[in-house]
Amino acid sequence: MREYLLTLCITAAVTYLLTGPVRKFAIVAGAMPEIRARDVHREPTPRLGGIAMFFGLCAGLLVADHLTNLNEVFEKSNEPRALLSGAALIWLIGVLDDKFEIDALIKLGGQMIAAGVMVMQGLTILWLPVPWVGTVALTQWQGTLLTVALVVITINAVNFVDGLDGLAAGMVCIAAAAFFMYTYRIWYSYGIEAAAPATLFAAILMGMCLGFLPHNMHPARIFMGDSGSMLIGLVLAAGAISVTGNVDPDNLFSVSGSERSTVHQMVPVYIPLVMPLTIIAIPAADLILAIVRRTWRGQSPFAADRGHLHHRLLEIGHSHSRAVLIMYFWSALIAFGALAYSVNSASMWIVLGVVFLSAIGLGLLLLPRFTPRTPRWAEAFVPPRYRRRRRSAAARRQQPAAASAEPSAGDAEPVADRAEEERQPPVTVGVTGANGATAIGGRRSSKVRI
Repeated sequence: MREYLLTLCITAAVTYLLTGPVRKFAIVAGAMPEIRARDVHREPTPRLGGIAMFFGLCAGLLVADHLTNLNEVFEKSNEPRALLSGAALIWLIGVLDDKFEIDALIKLGGQMIAAGVMVMQGLTILWLPVPWVGTVALTQWQGTLLTVALVVITINAVNFVDGLDGLAAGMVCIAAAAFFMYTYRIWYSYGIEAAAPATLFAAILMGMCLGFLPHNMHPARIFMGDSGSMLIGLVLAAGAISVTGNVDPDNLFSVSGSERSTVHQMVPVYIPLVMPLTIIAIPAADLILAIVRRTWRGQSPFAADRGHLHHRLLEIGHSHSRAVLIMYFWSALIAFGALAYSVNSASMWIVLGVVFLSAIGLGLLLLPRFTPRTPRWAEAFVPPRYRRRRRSAAARRQQPAAASAEPSAGDAEPVADRAEEERQPPVTVGVTGANGATAIGGRRSSKVRI
């Protein structure tokens, strides 16, 4: 456990320290696209945060290779090298997209090629223990297709959910934490060395997300971009493929004592495609809803819009930070609920606890629908948004005078224009804004202050 924690800390430290210089490089390189209709931030913010995350991944793998116990993962398995090869390819495609915005089909092809590179180096699914059926062996083509599909689904699920500051990195970190606890239990409790690569991948993934989150929390100073979202999606998929393709159910059968209990213990993980759909169920649901919504309208499944789950939370009335925390809550509930079920599936307390927490989550979700009126004596103990607005005496005296002075038809439009200008804060070129990014008019502007 200490070596896994050391690898996690080194990965987080390298990612954190490199994010600042990468932000300056992104500003100089012009990787600050203009604000689009679907964006929720108000100022151009640099991307390319995936560069720091990729070097954090490389540092984590390098440190693990020189540790006593984790070095056996590199000696007995080729999966770390397969992960690094696929990650380098998908990271390069993401960097090009953050700078030049390449076509969606080209990105999809790159994702499939990256998955194929990992398959060629041995990172693939060999069998699937299915409940009430048993272990199903897969042919080479079946394993390849299922592996590529799993990688593409997970990458795009994480990419689609990357719409609010700190959302994707936090949700993937929660998923990686639950996945680490599961695979570490298989490796440590059952003594199955084949689960060690997946445990290492989960520890490194947590370090990448934790190191980047301080720079990406609202208001974000830098975005991870596609170079980061596709990278962490691929690492998460690689861990799921590793534990699915290498952990032999017969080894668990010898420990648990019966095939029925073995398969029952592995239900939360080994149903086909259940790993990304269980560990990151919220991004996967967002992906499915987005595809259905866009194809129903006759649009491309890759056409961007403002219909994602986090956008809907903002439309309901949640603030930016509360919307992110709600998504964190549901991700943790589903991920750790599945983890608890895999540990003790016969406990009714786990089911009751999940139901109770789900009720709390629904209450938090619908909170903006209710506008409670706080008594005067309790206003000092509640946030300002729940307090009643009080008008000053000067404002009450000015109200009759303002009502009597009605503007003419010719003056109505200039007054409205002045009011609109007062509501819109001025944006000055070369001045650092709230997001820590230089507000510039176009992405090709050369006069940028760092």
